Amino acid sequence: MTVITRFAPSPTGHLHVGNIRAALHNWLWARKSHGRFLLRLDDTDIERSRAEYADSIRADLAWLGLEWDGEEKQSERFALYQTRFEQLRASGHVYPAYETQQELELRRKILLGRGLPPVYDRGALELTAHQVADYEAEGRTPHWRFKLDHDQPIVWTDLIRGEQRFDPKLLSDPVIRRADGSWLYMLPSVIDDSEMDISHVLRGEDHVSNTATQIQMFTALGAPLPAFAHEALLTGSEGKLSKRLGSLGVAHFREAGLEPAAIWSLLARLGSSMPIEPFADVAPLIDSFDFGHFGRAPARFDEGELAALNQKIVHALPFDTVSKRLPDGMDATAWDAIRPNLETVAQAAAWWQVVTGPIDRPDSVDEDRDFLAAAHQALSQLPFDDGIWRALTGQLKDETGRKGKTLFLPLRRALTGLDHGPDMGQLLPLIGQEEALRRLSASA
Repeated sequence: MTVITRFAPSPTGHLHVGNIRAALHNWLWARKSHGRFLLRLDDTDIERSRAEYADSIRADLAWLGLEWDGEEKQSERFALYQTRFEQLRASGHVYPAYETQQELELRRKILLGRGLPPVYDRGALELTAHQVADYEAEGRTPHWRFKLDHDQPIVWTDLIRGEQRFDPKLLSDPVIRRADGSWLYMLPSVIDDSEMDISHVLRGEDHVSNTATQIQMFTALGAPLPAFAHEALLTGSEGKLSKRLGSLGVAHFREAGLEPAAIWSLLARLGSSMPIEPFADVAPLIDSFDFGHFGRAPARFDEGELAALNQKIVHALPFDTVSKRLPDGMDATAWDAIRPNLETVAQAAAWWQVVTGPIDRPDSVDEDRDFLAAAHQALSQLPFDDGIWRALTGQLKDETGRKGKTLFLPLRRALTGLDHGPDMGQLLPLIGQEEALRRLSASA
């Protein structure tokens, strides 16, 4: 069997972190299995779907490195849905219903008030021809429901949740088509999964009851069932469902300067028993991806953990992979010197400004002025090579008796304008002798 997975967002908004995790896991499984990963835009909602959202979805996946092997748009497949719908209608698997939304809501409230589950009572199946004629004379157009088979329990083995069992009598016959003829999610998704030979449907646990009804749709269409895997949903770091997770997407991550690799590293294993580690290369995440590692416990998403992973990944990035994102003139030596102080690659520009100047120099205290003058004198006479910092501080220690913070901090402040930063042994050669002498003179 060829493994084929799909990511099927609706282009009615931007991807959020939960969507990204679903896309990543489908992509990882397809790549591990040497299969195919498909992008399907579920744009049956013509009024809310937007081309700009579809473009944004494609751009987000591309930035994350999740290349897809084929793309489909549901809005271009309506003829297929109509054909399959007519087959189901002929076989008695779908039926028209004439209740208004207000009537259905009233029935629902009555059932809840009695402590009963708000399951549709199949009143549409009891209508007489005369009642149907009266509704149509009123101008009512029916919506359409899929008729669940109440005689057999719905059972499947979920790749994450294990055996799942539903009593179809406790489920409402799902509406599959609105009165205006537009399609809802349930049936087109099944038709597409069947026609596209999807082997694995991996999605959030909020779809478990949808899967139960969709399994009967696969059967009614005579289509083989894919394997199903339902992941625990993401929660915020405080352990509760967070509205903020719905607003966190690629635009936010890019603005924060995060690397795609940091997002892979966190989301690939979040909710699993595998350790979350920084991976600059996605290959180990592909090799280790396994549904058996995931459990039913909530998966906590923590932006602080993501930032920490990003920092570790940045510290390991070789110059060749970031050179086009660095300031003009910044070479591999400079990158190696500055990299350990970065949280994001974008911060390299600020540190390169420290090297090239100008800098905001703090005023020197009086007791340091003679010391900095001595530093200027020593620097002007010492050979300026890769060992200049050690040579300079060694000579100043011997001449002044200073050591530790009183030796190093005034020099760092005068040369960089800061109290902390990259190793001065690497930074001073980058600043250069002429610029360093100018800064020491200004501080003294």
